[in-house]
Amino acid sequence: MNSLIKLELTRALRNRKFLFFSVIYPSVLFLIIAGNADSTTKVPGSTLTLPTYMMVSMASFGALTAVLMGNSERIAKEREGGWVRQLRLTTLPGRGYVLAKTASAAVVSLPSIVIVFVVAAAVKDVRLDAWQWLALTGAIWAGSLVFAALGVALGYLASGDAVRPITMITYFGLSMLGGLWMPTTTFPGWLQDIAKWLPTHAYAALGQAIEQSRAPHVQDLVVLVVSFALFAGGAAWLYRKDTLKA
Repeated sequence: MNSLIKLELTRALRNRKFLFFSVIYPSVLFLIIAGNADSTTKVPGSTLTLPTYMMVSMASFGALTAVLMGNSERIAKEREGGWVRQLRLTTLPGRGYVLAKTASAAVVSLPSIVIVFVVAAAVKDVRLDAWQWLALTGAIWAGSLVFAALGVALGYLASGDAVRPITMITYFGLSMLGGLWMPTTTFPGWLQDIAKWLPTHAYAALGQAIEQSRAPHVQDLVVLVVSFALFAGGAAWLYRKDTLKA
């Protein structure tokens, strides 16, 4: 299993296009959205300034990109190409393949988080306590496992040709409606009510709670836990179903 994890890491780090969209792109978006914002004006409905607010949103977006986009399409194509079937003939347990995919995506997601933080601190003068930087990094990195499970589920749900549009719709829908690209307080009231139940909204809210030195809302934690259970359970069921078909 260790050999497969090393192989997956090497493949992920050699994919320049994937690295750009998962590591560099979130920082570029942060500069575009928060570039002209001052350091005093608060986001409506929040005690955070726009740069501080969007720093967490873009770090979450980068981690989401790495684990969701990184898993779904590769898994679908490897199933279609027979690579997964070949692995089943080895002593590698099924969970080892899923773990290798998740580990490679998680390694790429960490730099995307850190780079957004560095850019926010250097360019927009975002300042937090040391414990907050560490807690933010850990919370966003750990929270990305929710979407890693979703990526695995999508990879087993669709074929190689169909997985990209399904993943893109899911990816952009969760990002926009969850408030990763703009504060949900700017949404109409009915859309804010929907956003509160999306895992991406709860994901970013977890980091924003750390920035405000307060405990996260129970609803956000429940949404993340339930989402992970659903996505992981769906991934496990689809994996077993795929194994029986093979």
